[in-house]
Amino acid sequence: MIRIVTPSRLHLTLIDLNASIGRVDGGVGIALEEPRISIVAEPAATTVVSGNDLLGERMKRAVKAVHREAGLRIQIEESYPAHVGLGSGTQAALAAGTAVSELCDLHLDAVEVGRRVGRGGTSGIGIAAFERGGFILDGGHRFADKMAFSPSSASNVDPAPLLLHHDFPDWEIVLAIPDVKGASSREEVDIFRRVCPIPLRDVQALSHVILMKMLPAVVERDFEAFSDAVNRVQEIGFKRHEISLQREEVRELMRVMRDAGGEGVGMSSFGPTVYALTDAPRDVQMAAQEFLDRTIGGRVILTHARNQGATISSL
Repeated sequence: MIRIVTPSRLHLTLIDLNASIGRVDGGVGIALEEPRISIVAEPAATTVVSGNDLLGERMKRAVKAVHREAGLRIQIEESYPAHVGLGSGTQAALAAGTAVSELCDLHLDAVEVGRRVGRGGTSGIGIAAFERGGFILDGGHRFADKMAFSPSSASNVDPAPLLLHHDFPDWEIVLAIPDVKGASSREEVDIFRRVCPIPLRDVQALSHVILMKMLPAVVERDFEAFSDAVNRVQEIGFKRHEISLQREEVRELMRVMRDAGGEGVGMSSFGPTVYALTDAPRDVQMAAQEFLDRTIGGRVILTHARNQGATISSL
């Protein structure tokens, strides 16, 4: 019997949804301590998952994809909602797939598990967060291999390569998770189809911000510069479209968190989760929770970056 505890992740942005120089996707993200997924797994005659029906179905499919003949009994001890922009689907699949690998002595790394369970076809952030944690930059895919602008749920290419991993500073991060769902897999496909290719000038502007502001800020632990980079990202390219498609309450939530002291405020992935880097975490948390309580509901938590990957322990 083993226990696997995974991080969650912020997906800050996709980088290149223009593909005119031969690659597509690419992304930056941060692994988080909270929320997280924790499972206990042991061999069984058939695969049974308890604790969360939606993630349970994903875990069952992952077990079968990694080893068709394996059976596991999985208890989900901790989880967080799906379709809120924090990557629960990838973490759930990787946790179950890694449990198969460990209990059946397959010796698979996270990238190979991700390949077998069909994750990482657009963003490599979730797999790298599971494997290593920290701040992550991935290199996307050759457009000749992928041949489409599409989310991971509709992609069958191998996981994106990890280009950079760096420990992320211990800055306060406020997460506001509204009680509404982000785009489903089918909706994501439609969004990619409608807004891509993104104009090259947007890709170039975003790449400039990431290369010459965001990455140096992580290495130099420059809170103000990193926060400024986060704010700039929200106004460029695909991220701007993702935000424009949200409910008005989600966009207002971003403004509320900024007004309460959020230095860098952004939306993770397709949303609706909003994050804020701040020196006044309690003020931002209180303002965000009060806003959600009187509008669409949700919860607000304080968290930090997680500079290690998933943990695996024997019981």
